Amino acid sequence: MTPFRIHILGCGSALPTLRHNPSSQIVEMRDKQFMIDCGEGTQLQLRRSRIRFTKLGHVFISHLHGDHCFGLIGMISTFGMLGRTAPLHIFAHKDLQPILQSQIDYFCQGLEFEVIMHAIDPELNDVIYDDRSLTVTTIPLSHRIPCCGFLFKEKPLLPHIRRDLVDMYGIPLSQINNIKKGMDWTSPEGEVISSDKLTLPSDPPRSYAYCSDTTYDPGIAKMIEGTDTLYHECTYADEERGRARKHFHSTASEAASIARDAHARQLVLGHFSARYDNETAMLKQARAIFPNSVLAAEGKVIDI
Repeated sequence: MTPFRIHILGCGSALPTLRHNPSSQIVEMRDKQFMIDCGEGTQLQLRRSRIRFTKLGHVFISHLHGDHCFGLIGMISTFGMLGRTAPLHIFAHKDLQPILQSQIDYFCQGLEFEVIMHAIDPELNDVIYDDRSLTVTTIPLSHRIPCCGFLFKEKPLLPHIRRDLVDMYGIPLSQINNIKKGMDWTSPEGEVISSDKLTLPSDPPRSYAYCSDTTYDPGIAKMIEGTDTLYHECTYADEERGRARKHFHSTASEAASIARDAHARQLVLGHFSARYDNETAMLKQARAIFPNSVLAAEGKVIDI
């Protein structure tokens, strides 16, 4: 299968610690890289993860709290020093545009690449990006300010070719893609071999849902139904449910309930409060509801 990976660059909450960086991830899809959130220190994490800056073309910002976007201007400045020429597309709430533009005008004069802003409405469940490989859809979340998650969904793949039959019938390699797209093959003797016979079903499309930051919202499950992997914030352990409500965050069990109700295959817990020295208790609480739960960690790579 073609690569579909998540690189965790930061999975802490607002206060950086020696254990966790603020929120940022890279979604690797085939030969493209997409960034979700860009907290302070993200470009250093890119270096540590040995991720090539040049492949990054799109950044999706969930909301305008500093731990999700303070790293943007530093990364843009570094791109400029590296001589980047390819455009950088940023998808975020409209209020980011004047803030970021003023920083670029002051700190990054003479950039040789264009920073293209795409205003999104965090309150809509809407497709905001579409290419030949995937779509990205916003997931409205419930936080103190407008906030959304993102659903990365792979488009259906072409079926697999049966090389044994291709060789047996002497079908030219130039016809492989046509057969995958549904065309039958007619042999020199006039025999018609259907594309169904010459192919095997394609791999099912994969998807990844990112939901941070949000209070517990059962409606999320319907928007991400059947997702392969869900990253859901669990800023607090279950004992701090009152604090989670006050600050519009979720607990471990609440994150697990969303994964269960969405029929996800895997849950990745993240956005941990700085009050915890480790997250073992939260993992145990989540697994009591959704067994296939794991903890996010800086440098962790998740294959979808």
